[in-house]
Order: sequence, then C-alpha cells, then structure tokens
Amino acid sequence: MLKYIVKRLLQLIPVLIGITFLSFAMMRLAGGDAVTYMYENAGTSVSQEVIDEAKKEYGLDQPFLVQYGRWFAGMITGDMGVSYVSDRDVYDTFVEKLPATIFLMLSSVALTMLISVPLGIISAVRHNRWADYLIRFLSFIGNSMPNFFAALVLMYFLSVKLGWLPVITSENLALSLILPTLTLAVSMAAKYTRQVRATVLEELNKDYVAGAMARGVKGSVIIWRNVMKVSMLTIITLLALSVGSLLGGTTIVETIFMWDGVGKMAVDAITMRDYPIVQAYVAWMAVIYVLVNLVTDIIYHYLDPRVRLAR
Repeated sequence: MLKYIVKRLLQLIPVLIGITFLSFAMMRLAGGDAVTYMYENAGTSVSQEVIDEAKKEYGLDQPFLVQYGRWFAGMITGDMGVSYVSDRDVYDTFVEKLPATIFLMLSSVALTMLISVPLGIISAVRHNRWADYLIRFLSFIGNSMPNFFAALVLMYFLSVKLGWLPVITSENLALSLILPTLTLAVSMAAKYTRQVRATVLEELNKDYVAGAMARGVKGSVIIWRNVMKVSMLTIITLLALSVGSLLGGTTIVETIFMWDGVGKMAVDAITMRDYPIVQAYVAWMAVIYVLVNLVTDIIYHYLDPRVRLAR
C-alpha cells in the first residue's frame, strides 16, 4: 500500500506542474497587469516611468519563463509572494479565507448526501410508481438549474419575499450559511439522486437479491446490509466528485452571497490582475483536488477486492 501511495504521489507532480504552468500562461495572455490596472483606476495621471518602476519592483518586466520559474521555486519553498493590490503575504491571505470555503463545502456535501441517498433509494425501490416519477421529475428540474439561477430564485423567495434569511452574508453566520448551502446542494443532490437510483436499481435486479427475497429476508435488511454495501463505491465516488465540483462551484456562489472565502478572493484577484493571489488559488485547489482523488483511490483499494486483484 505504501508503495502504491508513493507511486501515485509521484504521478501527481507533473499534473500539478502542468496546471500551474497553464494557469500562469493564461493570466499573462489575458493582457494587462495589476500595476497598470491600479494606476489606471487611481484617478490620477501617472507617467510611464513610474509604472515601469513598479513593474520592475514586482518582477513583471522579466520574461514569462523567468517569472514562472521564480514563482514556482518560491511556492515549493513556502513563499508564494506578496499581493500586488493589498501588499499582504499571499499564503496568509489564502489561509485566512480557506476555512470559510471548507465550511461551506462540507455543509453542502453533507446536505447533498442527506437528500440524494434516501431519495435515490426510495426512487429505486418504488420503481415506475408515482414516488419514482415525482423524484425523477424534481431531480430533472434541479439538475437543469445552474447555480447562479438557483441562488437568485432562493434569494427572491426566502429572503426578499418571506424575509427568513439574509440576502448576503451577515454577522449571523448560521443563517448566512443556509442560502449558499441550499444553492450548491440543489443541483448536486438532483444529479446524485439519479446516480444513486441507477446503482441501487441495478443491484436490486441481481440474482442474490431475488434469492434473499425468496428466503424471506426483509426488504429493509436486503437494502441496508447488502445493496448499500455494494453501492458504497458509487457514494464514495459522488463524494469525491462533490469536492471537485464545489472547488469551482463555490466561486460563483461566494460572489453572489458575498461569502468571504477563497472563491470570492479569486474572483476579486482576477478582476484586478493580482497574479500571486490567482496562482495561489489555482495551485492550492489543484493540490486539494488531486489529494481527494488519491484518498478516494485508497478507499477503493480497501472496499473493492477487484481493485486490489487488478493491481
């Protein structure tokens, strides 16, 4: 097992290098930089000499490969640079914002699992009955709504019309968390309900289930002790996919609800061409994503003997 983990970690190194290189290149190809943006929006006229001196101070006058090499060398040694806009340490800024995003992500994943797993089981057990049709219809509607549209709908009804929840983040974090969590969970729960239903339905049609029912085993026992045990691989996959989806999905939701996480920080940094912040966001999100996939593969290794035999 240790050999397998080390091998996977070594395979992830070129992936991370490629992701950081491409993001670094795309930011440069987008045109403009933080120094020019800052002076153009300062409301005062600044000479080109002042702008060039500021670029030289931040190393923006260097060739692209030199800039990337300096940044990458600093990243692997723990120095991710200083923000061009706030002049704060990038690592400290990222660590300060990360807990809010993780908290939102965990609450959304938990709500998604609480909704999708029971509904998927009910839909499979009540196959081609009114409960199955209703759940499939609602999951189709939820899966069709993008996050920003679901956010606006929930905001309109729960905040503007009913006044139950704050429109944007307030001092009451418990209430402020509900709307962004619901927004993220709506589309994910709709998609994963259908996948859980398909997995459970496939297991229910297998011979061992028919044999257990013929021996008089209760349906609930078959579902929870046999079918769900086999379906755990699908649920674990859903959890891993949820983390990956939320790494990108929280950016829009955090911006809409002014949730002070790394997603909103990244959007602000992209707007202001704050390269060090954007690069830190891309690098850390890539690290988290590949580590989640690594943990998922390790869990597969323990849960499914076929994976161990194949390797």
